[in-house]
Amino acid sequence: MSDRALYEIRLYWSEIDRAFLAEVPDLPGCMADGATYREALLNVEAVIDEWIEMARHMGRPIPQPRPLETAK
Repeated sequence: MSDRALYEIRLYWSEIDRAFLAEVPDLPGCMADGATYREALLNVEAVIDEWIEMARHMGRPIPQPRPLETAK
């Protein structure tokens, strides 16, 4: 399993952008868009990999994925 599979992804429709947006809350600034839900997901998966690779290259810390809160 890749590192990206461990991070929460928030996917939603943006009327302003007229696109689906995908954000990764644990990785500051890590987001992507797409014309479809699936395209936004595929794009953000690639961006997660790039975000982690760039952080490693620059010697910056990579935040650990936070566990999802369980609904009570």
